[in-house]
Amino acid sequence: MSDILERLQVVLDQRREADPSDSYVAALHHKGLNKILEKVGEEATETLLAAKDAEGGGDAQRQALIAETADLWFHSLVMLSHLGLEHGAVLDELGRRFGISGHDEKAARQP
Repeated sequence: MSDILERLQVVLDQRREADPSDSYVAALHHKGLNKILEKVGEEATETLLAAKDAEGGGDAQRQALIAETADLWFHSLVMLSHLGLEHGAVLDELGRRFGISGHDEKAARQP
């Protein structure tokens, strides 16, 4: 499963320095962090709306939720790339949390 993330990381790294007129990812990087964050927010909203539709919907609505979630994940990966971070750090954090109660993990983050 993480193979697709590895392949995507390579593409994101390559396109970060590409000509903005030739690559959507390069164009996002060229426009800067605020534009990337705008896209993440837009995709998050679309994902939430699709989830509401999927709850009582059929296969088409469930597939739309999958597509919107893919868009959200993709733009989140672009955000991480722009900040010099990789998906591996997120996976490591999820791994660190595995087996820990969500309540306990959240309480440990409180100041």
